[in-house]
Amino acid sequence: MGARVGTSAVQPRRLARRHTAMNRLPALLASAILVVACAGATTPAPASPAGIALARADVARSTADPGRAAAAAEAINAFGLALYARMASEPGNLVLSPASVAIALSMARAGARGTTADEMDAVLHDLGSDELADAVNALDAALAARNGTFEDATGEEHDVTLRIANALFAQRDLELQAAFLDAMARRFGAGVRLVDYVADVEAARRAINDWVAGQTEDRIPEILKPGDLSEMTRLALANAIYLKAPWLYPFPEDNTAPGTFRLADGSSIQVPMMHLAETLPYADGDGWAAVELPYVGAELAMLVVVPDEMAAFEAGFGPAVLAEIVGSLDTPHVDLWMPSFDIESRANLGELLAALGMPAAFDPSRADFGGITTQEQLFISAVIHQANMTVDEAGTEAAAATVVGMDTTSAPIDQVELRVDRPFLVVLRDRTSGAVVFLARVADPSATR
Repeated sequence: MGARVGTSAVQPRRLARRHTAMNRLPALLASAILVVACAGATTPAPASPAGIALARADVARSTADPGRAAAAAEAINAFGLALYARMASEPGNLVLSPASVAIALSMARAGARGTTADEMDAVLHDLGSDELADAVNALDAALAARNGTFEDATGEEHDVTLRIANALFAQRDLELQAAFLDAMARRFGAGVRLVDYVADVEAARRAINDWVAGQTEDRIPEILKPGDLSEMTRLALANAIYLKAPWLYPFPEDNTAPGTFRLADGSSIQVPMMHLAETLPYADGDGWAAVELPYVGAELAMLVVVPDEMAAFEAGFGPAVLAEIVGSLDTPHVDLWMPSFDIESRANLGELLAALGMPAAFDPSRADFGGITTQEQLFISAVIHQANMTVDEAGTEAAAATVVGMDTTSAPIDQVELRVDRPFLVVLRDRTSGAVVFLARVADPSATR
């Protein structure tokens, strides 16, 4: 049975270890995910005010079992690394948020049925299934618990902020399945914003963009461009991730100097090289070396993996290799040279996701999202993901956005030296759960956004 939800105040969820000041902080890492559901041509509804109403299902978010967060992290990592392998076939810089894309798709998966659900479960490693519903909620709570104020290695205090927010933007009078609304509220804490795509699509687009911009501190000011929505749009599911994370061991700015970076084609360029001499988690193996740079609080960290030959390493890079690297980390004194960088990439993931094993969701004749609504038969028409990442002496700044369009169908070392002077990988992860929040390849640190 379909359900309409009444309006109520929607309060953002905030967790803090010591204190959190999200509204005052510049966005250092953000991601936004939008799932857009479009319906077929209908008789235009009467014009209505362009304002937005807030609503939500009358159920509370489920209590999270912290022990289940690792299960969600494992699923996100397996999905994200498989997606990265598909995206990495194109040369150049690459950055994406496995957590963002996976959470966005898991929200859509909550309304999938039949073969569509089975294929999405296989690709997402059951992340959006009922079996892992508590795990997704637990990971959200675990990541939110990273908020707080912590001292860096010099004793200076810094705020760490990591929050996840979810919301639905529904056409007024669209009947959403009650079970789907309950799942959005219990698993994702997602309220519903009521808009009118039929009468004023631009007002709806601005409302969604404003929500994303607010959640990401304007890091992503316009996730939807003109034309991305139409009067046939009926639903948008949105997820935003925001992080501020300074280094535990900042790179002294006075140490930064021009250095040589070797490109994949054998040529060399000059880039700013940061320098840090510190006791850090480090490992090396056959054809690679890696160092982990913790952020203040030591629960979030950036793992930098430097292969001898990027293409050969990427061919075998998966969850087992990542686990081997993390499990091999020791703590010698590392003399580290690393370039600052500012990279961005954008891709339509639809064909890649279908090739990963979920073609039914993209097939107008086979897709089954009856768990979202029975008024229209929906299929996924596009999955657009854009992400950027900036790393400097102070910390990390990054953003990611995904739009999923849904249309209708009628070894220990005492002393080491590491020069990150060739293409390398970046794995920004939560150390406790192991969840990969961002994943990047830096092929040319001189190529800026």
